[in-house]
Amino acid sequence: MKIERHDVAARMSKVVMHGDTVYLAGIVADEPKGKNVTEQTKSILSQIDGFLKKAGTDKSKLLSANIWITDMSTFQEMNAVWDAWVSLGNTPARATVEAKLATPDYKVEIMVVAAK
Repeated sequence: MKIERHDVAARMSKVVMHGDTVYLAGIVADEPKGKNVTEQTKSILSQIDGFLKKAGTDKSKLLSANIWITDMSTFQEMNAVWDAWVSLGNTPARATVEAKLATPDYKVEIMVVAAK
């Protein structure tokens, strides 16, 4: 089967497609400095919408999501944005964990897999 890669850099591709499955890399907020969890989550989900659209799919076809947040006390704040965004009746398998991210400016990182 053919493998397609988009937004390819030396270290990783932001989108990899194999058959009818679309894999996104962990996505973080654009310009995260000074942004709270709500703002960062909105930025990330907007980017995910764009990457999925380029790949010929959308959030209604999400299969799984992995979410990392730097402080579990912000879990409800992130969930409020997620719940408003996710396609009702099409929610993916999901895990959320607390973790240290690449820089202190990042508060949230989300990685998804979707069907086409």
